[in-house]
Amino acid sequence: MTDLMHRHGGVVRTRALVAAGAHHRDITRAIRGEAVLRVREGVYALPSTDPHVMTAASHGGELACVSALRALGVWVLDPPGRPHVWLGTKGRVHAHGGCRCIDHHDAGHATFGVTGLSLALVQASRCAGEECFFVAYESAWNKGLIDRAERDWIRRSVPARYKRLVDLARADADSGLESLLRLRLSRLGIALDCQVSIAGVGRVDFVAAGRLIIEVDGEQNHGSASHRHKDLVRDAAAAALGYATLRFDYALVVHDWPTVERAVLARLQALRGAVVG
Repeated sequence: MTDLMHRHGGVVRTRALVAAGAHHRDITRAIRGEAVLRVREGVYALPSTDPHVMTAASHGGELACVSALRALGVWVLDPPGRPHVWLGTKGRVHAHGGCRCIDHHDAGHATFGVTGLSLALVQASRCAGEECFFVAYESAWNKGLIDRAERDWIRRSVPARYKRLVDLARADADSGLESLLRLRLSRLGIALDCQVSIAGVGRVDFVAAGRLIIEVDGEQNHGSASHRHKDLVRDAAAAALGYATLRFDYALVVHDWPTVERAVLARLQALRGAVVG
């Protein structure tokens, strides 16, 4: 019985267990032995099942939208919040304790588990906003989780105003911060060369106007003294070649964007003035 539940992602209905040869007494015995958990009437889960998946099953469907994206390992801009659940075209909501779920009624038949990645991205385009969708889309592409056919389907399925975001997206964004910064600067009309290799410096995240290096440091891997020293060496090498460098971290990009924007615009203006002079 538990093997069947593993094959179904950890959550199944009674009828699936019975169809596979389990008897009701077997289910009762498994519950008493804590080998199986009762999610709600007629729905059971393995104790190892993701709690968010069990919450979605309690509600009546699959983990969806940004909740699914996060479960699938995609970079999501916003912190975890209310669970999103896909109920399918005709799915019914089931009452459960502490329910804060956000319903999705996209066409199709929802079961249990985690919604497919392509559908979750389309759901995010309708629910979570442009930045969240774009960052997640580039993350999924960078991780090799969506192929050409899936990207084409996503482009056909998202709202019209989001198609330009699909067209803007690239596969080489190493982090969601890079995606977010590039999207926001594109709104200002600032074009960026991405993942540029500079002799004597190495690969940098972005180059603007041919002379301004912009680096985005994530929450991890740049806090140690050794990494800080390497960054300083790179910046010095870039300066010797005539580049200016701006370096931003997670807190600046996500929580203090006006500071980032002012810095980029001011440095670009200064560089252009130096060329004119």
